[in-house]
Amino acid sequence: MTDRFYALKLFARVARTGNFSRAAKEVGLSQPSASRLVRQLEGQIGGALFTRSTRAVVLTAAGADFLVKVEAILSALEEAEYAVRGTGELRGNLRVSVGGAFATRELIPNISDFIRRHPALHVELLIDDARHDLVTEAVDVALRFGMLGDTSAVARRLAEVPTMVVASPVYLRRAGTPKKPSELADHGIIKSPSGSRQNGWTFKKGGQTTSVRVRFCMTVSTNEAAVAASATGLGIISTGLWACRAELDSGRLVQLMPDWKLDSVQLNAVFAGGRTASAASRAFVDHLAGVLNQAKKAR
Repeated sequence: MTDRFYALKLFARVARTGNFSRAAKEVGLSQPSASRLVRQLEGQIGGALFTRSTRAVVLTAAGADFLVKVEAILSALEEAEYAVRGTGELRGNLRVSVGGAFATRELIPNISDFIRRHPALHVELLIDDARHDLVTEAVDVALRFGMLGDTSAVARRLAEVPTMVVASPVYLRRAGTPKKPSELADHGIIKSPSGSRQNGWTFKKGGQTTSVRVRFCMTVSTNEAAVAASATGLGIISTGLWACRAELDSGRLVQLMPDWKLDSVQLNAVFAGGRTASAASRAFVDHLAGVLNQAKKAR
């Protein structure tokens, strides 16, 4: 029974890391021993859990479903151990998916206290503006802006983030400053994950709503790159306040048409549907919520 349970923990680590060698090192095994143990587990349950190649180890559909159930068992055991210890100390691994700009500018500078309080907990940040699949990539918690695409996921709302249109003084001196939304049609717009909105932006002012089609002069794959491009004078962007706060404070970017409001964007902590949130996940999100609440009060 002990070996079977150990194999389940190893399986979950391979699924999380996507790498037998890394998972084996984490649990103190050689790579061949880890691979053999998972093979034995597959033989016991009668199905393949991974598709293996020289480049990657990927969960099969059955493996992804198995992972959800296994992690619920492991989470329950972790909860029991956490309760017995009674010290508040967290252990194990915590995998967090987060966008690049928010990770660099807000998350990393504000988690040092959390990391220091839990030295036995390994926090892995998956930093990417593209959304990770919570189940197949074994993400414990994802920090996501905007609409939630997975209706089976469990989410906790953390904040409402103001969205604004900004540009650099360099660009505005060259191209002029738009005073109302309709004038954006004559400007170069940088398209990014946070500011794509197809080709139209919708603004509100008082009881008035207006939409404008914009012309994208450049497309970038990350919000951080969009802010950098705009700050150098390449064009106008629409982005959340957190992504450009430093540039606004320094004057490298300025907000345009402040009386015309874009819809704010929700920040949610998202847990995979069907999986019980671990103690580490809940504690991490509680810490982040506290930080965001303090920052809101400070403003």
